[in-house]
Amino acid sequence: MPETNNWRRLDNSAKIFPIASSKKYSSVFRLSAVLKEKINPSILKRAVDKVLVNLSSFKVKLKKGAFWYYFEENNKEIIVEEEKNYPCKYIEPSTNNDYLFKVTYWENKINLDIFHSLTDGNSGIIFLREIVYTYIEMAHPEDFAKKLRLERKLSNNTEDDYLKNYDKKSKGAKGSKRAYALKGKKLPLAAIGVNHVNINLKLLKEKAKEKNVTITQYLTAILIQAIYQSNYQKHRGKKPIKVCIPVDLRKYFKSETVNNFFSYIVVQADMNLKTLQSFDGLLKFVKEEFERLLTKEEISKTMSANVKLGNNAFIKSIPLFLKLVIVKLSYLEIRKHTTTTFSNIGRIGIIGEYQKYIDKFLMLIAPETVEKIKCSSCSFEDNLVFTFTSVLENTEVEEAFCKRLKEEGIEISIEGNGVHDIISEN
Repeated sequence: MPETNNWRRLDNSAKIFPIASSKKYSSVFRLSAVLKEKINPSILKRAVDKVLVNLSSFKVKLKKGAFWYYFEENNKEIIVEEEKNYPCKYIEPSTNNDYLFKVTYWENKINLDIFHSLTDGNSGIIFLREIVYTYIEMAHPEDFAKKLRLERKLSNNTEDDYLKNYDKKSKGAKGSKRAYALKGKKLPLAAIGVNHVNINLKLLKEKAKEKNVTITQYLTAILIQAIYQSNYQKHRGKKPIKVCIPVDLRKYFKSETVNNFFSYIVVQADMNLKTLQSFDGLLKFVKEEFERLLTKEEISKTMSANVKLGNNAFIKSIPLFLKLVIVKLSYLEIRKHTTTTFSNIGRIGIIGEYQKYIDKFLMLIAPETVEKIKCSSCSFEDNLVFTFTSVLENTEVEEAFCKRLKEEGIEISIEGNGVHDIISEN
């Protein structure tokens, strides 16, 4: 059956999330904009309604087909409400008018929680940014001319660029061993602890330049060392610490899709090697791994292997009710191959006239039973926010991470969501 304006297929990455997700594994990420003024709920609701007229690709609901899930047009009213739950929680369709994203607010913060089937972080930023622009225009009409609003070009391109760009002849990477899993007592009542580390971006850039590495490489090395010093050594870890780094494929292949279009690399550090015991040795290793893995050829291998799996005739022919069982079991095993995920979506650019209303942006990824801590970062103006989301009671990894930054001479401040006591900054 050909696609119409009323329904569309899920992209290659999106297919897995409805099957593998549950209340324990939500596959939801959050993007937040912290403004310099308290949010007006009625204006925010009108802003979201207006944005959805232009970004209609987000006005969908998830439906079950015979073999896969698919998207169908959703004409229900969008719900905008005050934040009252932990971030990145499973989005229950029945209480959200079937939408796959959720808009909430708290004091001066606008939150956009997105189910990963809908899109990835980079397209999610476009969505949030447009909500913020429109909200600011409506809240301050005297400051914005109509012509300024017309400068922004928005895409509703929903092409599956995985299918367009994968290499049918590419050979997949070799299988890998299980990763070290973080140990510790879990928080009660499905709580999620959040700690935002505000980092002086100027000093961070200077330090990364001094070490001849990128900011992502630098922060990845600090994260691995923090896990090693705080959790790995205490529990006498033997398996490698493996950090999954999502990669925006738009940097490697021409694409304007608002769908998911990402892959990943995995930095695998065998912490029993003497060469990784010093920070400089670990940093050298991380840099070399990034350079080895972040080539178009290597990225294409991972992407193509995943596309070929999803396109396999046998897998496509399995009825959805059987896929639900098989994929859930397979995905549980796959998740055991990484210790944590660190997603850096980089600098969030804002049109100059809007900047004075915005304090910062945040990104949060849902932790879960296997990857008990997940990490993310984004930057705006002179501040980079590195965020830990955790289901663990202790904050030893976060504390070791912050300690290393301070030892490197980088100024930081820390904000939490009240689940953990604020980490010591001394």
